Amino acid sequence: MQINRLFEMIYLLLNQETITAGALANHFEVSPRTIYRDVELLSSAGIPIYMTKGRGGGISLLPDFVLNKTLLTNREKADILSALHAVEAVSLEQTNTAVQKLSSLFGRSQSDWVEVDFSGWANADEEAKVFTTLKAAILGKQVVEFLYYSGEGSLQRVVEPMKLCFKGQGWYLYAYCRVRSNFRFFKLRRIKELMVLPELFDRQTPKKIFDGKEIFEDDFVTIMLKISKEMTYRVYDEFPEYEKLPDGGFFVELTMPRGEWVYHYLASFGQHCQVIAPQDIRLQIKNTLQETLKQYL
Repeated sequence: MQINRLFEMIYLLLNQETITAGALANHFEVSPRTIYRDVELLSSAGIPIYMTKGRGGGISLLPDFVLNKTLLTNREKADILSALHAVEAVSLEQTNTAVQKLSSLFGRSQSDWVEVDFSGWANADEEAKVFTTLKAAILGKQVVEFLYYSGEGSLQRVVEPMKLCFKGQGWYLYAYCRVRSNFRFFKLRRIKELMVLPELFDRQTPKKIFDGKEIFEDDFVTIMLKISKEMTYRVYDEFPEYEKLPDGGFFVELTMPRGEWVYHYLASFGQHCQVIAPQDIRLQIKNTLQETLKQYL
């Protein structure tokens, strides 16, 4: 208990230049005499803590003492704080405790040169609630149950949650599905009626899940596309490799897992994208467009 109080006292003094013994005593619910003993103990341990009397006096630390003791460079400290800002964005949770504490320990103001937000434009609050619930279930190794919507309709799933992943343009849950008896990805936006069950699981979480194609449920297909110059901005955004054509368009070859979502993705390019190969994907796109046109007859 005393060790925790001593550490927190240092943290409080890093945030404020001077704190009275009475204020510290009230904060820790101890007597001022106990605070004086703590100050003596910290001083004997080499912490540059001192007390001043009179109006405006109190207990203080020598400026920058933690900064002088640390082995991190200024650049490394800035990198850590920036990384923590990114972690805040990834977590989808409204908290900046870690940034505040390390900013104080480093003797630096928070790094505000970059801002990242992984939440979507729509239903962000709902997705954040699902994210927070799944995070707690993953850390507590608790089984979860939910209704999942896919191109095949809705299906009740009972899964062992392993990891929350951001891939492409969305958040996914990587979990062992007891219904399918295999590992699966579930898009957070499609998870409804989420419940955390009292049952625990002991399956080990894999360290890396994006190393190979074998993690996906569907087999992969290589698609060759011709994309017109009107979609130049999307080519630069979405494809790491492409060939520039004489008419200003692009030839793109990409490999992706099969599934209904492939057709929706390619259709998002509208008339500015033509599937060259394979023939089955080209035919499916044609059939999909014909079915869509029937809605406007």
